[in-house]
Amino acid sequence: MQTSFKERVYTITKQIPAGKVATYGQLAALVGSPRAARAIGMCMRTNPFAPIVPCHRVVAADGKLTGYSAKEGVKTKRQMLLAEGVSFIGDKVDLTISRWKPSFADLKSGHE
Repeated sequence: MQTSFKERVYTITKQIPAGKVATYGQLAALVGSPRAARAIGMCMRTNPFAPIVPCHRVVAADGKLTGYSAKEGVKTKRQMLLAEGVSFIGDKVDLTISRWKPSFADLKSGHE
């Protein structure tokens, strides 16, 4: 049975641990559609599984916080990430410290 794009996106996003973030482009590559960063954004925007699928842990390629639909938007997203221990430089996530680096085993376990 073939898995839909959204299902693959949510399965991988669910694996991003607290204290780490992934970029839209990174998720696109991980689901096998490296040019689909905008589609990842749409999946996050319409995520019906929050907080089980932690869409607040997905950021722009430069670490900038982009849209978030809960409460006060990006302000709430930042507060949630800070509470989880994500590092910031100014208003951007410090991706050198807080970028999620999944192992092959992490990704494989998400598909079983």
